[in-house]
Amino acid sequence: MLLACCLSCSAGGVVAKPVAGAPGVGDRLFPHAGNGGYDVTHYGLDLSYEPASGRLSGTAAVTATATQDLGRFNLDLSGLTVSSVAVGGHPAAFSRAGDELTVRPDKPLARGAQFTATVAYAGVPRTLTDPDGSREGWLRTGDGAVALGEPVGAMAWFPCNNHPSDKAAYDLTVSVPGGLTAVSNGELAGTSQTGGRSVFHWRTSRPMATYLATLAIGHFDVSRSTTPAGLPLYTAVDPRSDDPATAAALARIPEILDWESGLFGPYPFASSGAIVAHLPSDQGGYALETQNRPFFPGDGDPPAVPLSTLVHELSHQWVGDSVTPRTWQDIWLNEGFATYTAWLWDAHEGGDTVDQSAAAAFAESAAWAFPPASPPTAADLFAAPVYRRGALVLYELRRALGDAEFLRLLRAWPAAHRYGNASTADFTAFCAKFTGRDLTPLFRTWLYGAAKPAHL
Repeated sequence: MLLACCLSCSAGGVVAKPVAGAPGVGDRLFPHAGNGGYDVTHYGLDLSYEPASGRLSGTAAVTATATQDLGRFNLDLSGLTVSSVAVGGHPAAFSRAGDELTVRPDKPLARGAQFTATVAYAGVPRTLTDPDGSREGWLRTGDGAVALGEPVGAMAWFPCNNHPSDKAAYDLTVSVPGGLTAVSNGELAGTSQTGGRSVFHWRTSRPMATYLATLAIGHFDVSRSTTPAGLPLYTAVDPRSDDPATAAALARIPEILDWESGLFGPYPFASSGAIVAHLPSDQGGYALETQNRPFFPGDGDPPAVPLSTLVHELSHQWVGDSVTPRTWQDIWLNEGFATYTAWLWDAHEGGDTVDQSAAAAFAESAAWAFPPASPPTAADLFAAPVYRRGALVLYELRRALGDAEFLRLLRAWPAAHRYGNASTADFTAFCAKFTGRDLTPLFRTWLYGAAKPAHL
C-alpha cells in the first residue's frame, strides 16, 4: 500500500492537503448512494450467520484505489455495529452517521494508492423499505435469509461503495449451521465442515455492482449441470418451491441462454443458474437479476418461476450485469432491453408477435407517465415507462434500422461495454456511430419526449 503524508503542490506553490471523499456520488435519484474518492476493485467478505437469532458477524476487506488525495473516506453501511476498522493493517479511526461509515486512516492516502480497508462488524441486518414500498436488504426466511440489493440493499449486510458505477470482484466466505446451504454469485470455490458448521466460499471474478450481489441461506435442493456449450449451471431451489412448472422452466435455462447468446453474443460469465427461495409474503415477491444466478421468490402460486420472467432475468446478464447503468436514471437500459427480449421470446414460442406486444405497451396509459430516461423520483425507478416505453424505444429502432442492422446492434452494444458501465447518452451516441444515421428525432420522441406519439 502506498501512503503519503506530504502531497503534491498546487500551481501556487502551496502544499495540497488531503481532503474527504464525498459521502455520495451525486446520483440524481439516490444522491447519498456510493461515495467519492476511491474505486473498489475487490470485496473480501468473511461472514457467519445464525438463523435462530438472525445475527450476522464477520469482516469485510474492501480493496480500492484512491482517486484523489484522501484524508478520510466513507463506506455505506445501514445498521450493524462496527467494532474495528483498519486501513493497510493499521487501526483507523471511524464514526457513524446514518448509513455512512466514515473512516480516517492513520496516514493520508495519496491519489493512485492502493489500499485495503478491513471492517469488523456484527448485528441483526435490516430489511429496508424502498421509496416505492418494496423490500430489500436482508430478508429473513423460516430457515435462513436472502440478501437482495436493488437499488441500495447491499449496505444492509456489508460495508460498500453502494452505487452501480463502482463494480468489483468478490470473494465471499460464509459459515452456517450444518445442514444449511449458502448460495451466492459466481462460482463455488470450496466448501468445508468444521465444528458442526458448513463453510461455503463463493468467488465472483468478473466486476459486479453491489446491487447485484446476493446471499441465500437455507435448505436447498441443489442441481449441477452444464449447457451443451459446456457452461456450468448451479441451481438451488427451496424444497417448498419445487413444483413441476418451476422445474420445467428451470430445465429450459440452457435453451434460453443459447437463444439469448444468439441475440446478444457470448454469455459474459463463467457460470449461470438460478436461486428459488421461499420468502414470507411480506418480505419480497419480485425476481431479481443477481449476477450469474438470478433470484426468484418461491412464495406464490405455481409456477414460482414463470418462463417469461426467467427469460427476462437471464437477459439481464448481458444488459444490466455485464453492461451496468452508469447512474440509476439509466435503469431503462436494463429493463427496456429485458422487456423487449421477453417480447421476442413470446414470438419465438408462438405467442404474441412483437408487434402485438408493442401495441399493448403503447396502449397502456401508465407507460406514458414520464420519459423512460427520466424517472422523476426514486419511487418511479421501476415504474411502467422504464419497462414498457423503454422496450418501445428498441421497437422503434428496429423499425427504423431494419431487422438485420438492428440485430447486429443488439450484439455490438453489450460487446462495446462488456463488464463496464454505460449511460443513456453512451447508448444514443453508440447507435448513431454504429449505424451512421441521424437518430435524434427517434430518441427525442420515444426516449425523451413527454408527449405520447399519435400512433406507433
